[in-house]
Amino acid sequence: MAASAATLSAAKKKIPVGLELYSVRKELAKDLMGTVRAVAKMGYDGVEFFSPYMQWTPEYAKEVRKLLDDTGMKALSTHNSNNSFTPELLPKAIELNSIIGSKFIIMASAGRVNGLDGWKKVAEQLNKGAEGMKSAGMRAGFHNHQLEFMPIEGKRPMEVLAENTGKEVVLQLDVGTAIEAVTDPLLWIKQHPGRIVSMHAKDYKPGGSREEGYRVLFGEGAAKWKDIFKAAEKTGGLQYYLVEQEGSRFSELETVEKCLVNFRKMHG
Repeated sequence: MAASAATLSAAKKKIPVGLELYSVRKELAKDLMGTVRAVAKMGYDGVEFFSPYMQWTPEYAKEVRKLLDDTGMKALSTHNSNNSFTPELLPKAIELNSIIGSKFIIMASAGRVNGLDGWKKVAEQLNKGAEGMKSAGMRAGFHNHQLEFMPIEGKRPMEVLAENTGKEVVLQLDVGTAIEAVTDPLLWIKQHPGRIVSMHAKDYKPGGSREEGYRVLFGEGAAKWKDIFKAAEKTGGLQYYLVEQEGSRFSELETVEKCLVNFRKMHG
């Protein structure tokens, strides 16, 4: 039994825990390299860069890759606007992600979408993106916000995306925004086995204002994290977690450090 427990513990530790760098966006804007080093010292396994990375040159991306290699971290994925999935910009997204070592290009905003037919077009864009990334060994994905879980014409946009994209398209689950939209993250995971490859471990506490709801550390909100961990890893096909925080009573760097401590305590 001791050996089995040790094996289970080791298996858990193999799942990387990264940081969505939007959580430290002010620090990142002042000093990207120094902020990434600080995040590495906290014990994060990797990071997810967000859309401004598309302004980088390949030369700068190589500097970032060297920094990641030197600190022992991975670029787990990137957080993108829908522009990164256009024929004009997808090649650049693939090039930059390839340089920094990211295997997942995630659409985090679909822009202005009209009706369910509009969301079907977003699904088509994701499928085309996934096809274009395949030869580079990358996968496309979509990151939900509250909007995608709010019904339109009797159906939620996330359901449209899930039903109209191939299984190779990742459904990156943002737990906090799902809870805000009164969606059960556990049920969503179980309904989409193998597609919750990535998860934003963000909490939300209902009852106050929207801003107050998100100004909680990981573990202080309404998410049933132990059940979510179990479902994501057993059923969802989870490959990595990303801690995300939109602000708290502490500074940005203090916040993400405390969130990681709480995550490790709850996950093991």
